[in-house]
Amino acid sequence: MIEGQEDVTWDDWRALAAACEQHRIATLFRSDHYLSVDGKQERGSLDAWATIAALAAVTSTLRFGTLVSPATFRHPSELAKVVTTADHVSGGRVELGLGTGWLEAEHAAYGFPFPPLGERMEMLEEQLQLVRHEWADGPVSFEGRHYRTHELDALPKPTRRPNLIVGGRGGPRSIRLASASADEYNTVNKTAAECAAVREQLEAACEKAGRDPIPLSLMTGWLAGEDRTELLDRAGRLAELRGNPAPPERILDELPESFIAGTLDEGVERLRELAAAGVERVMLQHLLHRDLDAVEQIGRVARGLVG
Repeated sequence: MIEGQEDVTWDDWRALAAACEQHRIATLFRSDHYLSVDGKQERGSLDAWATIAALAAVTSTLRFGTLVSPATFRHPSELAKVVTTADHVSGGRVELGLGTGWLEAEHAAYGFPFPPLGERMEMLEEQLQLVRHEWADGPVSFEGRHYRTHELDALPKPTRRPNLIVGGRGGPRSIRLASASADEYNTVNKTAAECAAVREQLEAACEKAGRDPIPLSLMTGWLAGEDRTELLDRAGRLAELRGNPAPPERILDELPESFIAGTLDEGVERLRELAAAGVERVMLQHLLHRDLDAVEQIGRVARGLVG
């Protein structure tokens, strides 16, 4: 999981994708933001779906997805079309994560409306319905509060219908939307115990919706080293990236409990705890995006966990 708004260049993206394929990482996810979430206005961001389509053309096995595309950025018909385009370019290697959007500053800067959360949730619900309809066979007429279509048969259809992920913080409304319309629910920055509680709520919501339980995934921070020395080196570089003058040991101490930070062996143990809590996959937030050695380590850890 790469935070693309933090000055990830096209050369960086190509290097990351190549490293993921080389080290047999299954999927490269990226954020969908236009401004730095750290408030670093000098950092640039390439568009998420344009980047994914371009990377799809220069890779052969790697899957791609967004965590998450804000409902406020694109009309659902346009979103369904760009994802379908990336699907065709990749030969069926894309996933769509959808959420409400939250960074008000980028909406103001780029001129995107930023309605209250309740209205954004309504937009997300309608987008989920409309995107699914447009990917399905046959025409669709849709009349919602925010969006409408008339006898739309959006051709071509995806070569392989993309996995549709709803991103949320474990609240009842996002869980309900996921249980009704998504293929997977992704939550963010939670401990194993918190994930177990979300898993229980998700299973209950799916049962109420008349569906089998859908997978639960987690996006969380990852900072690891072969040993303590390498871990502290990466913690120092993370501090520099964030403009934090604190020493590496303090940086590690100040990370939230949900952040997976430690030696590789300690990271593996944390991942096993998440699996026991019902998390079926983890999107590891790799903040030092030019550190390709860390990508190799993530691939090695993943291969060890799945055998």
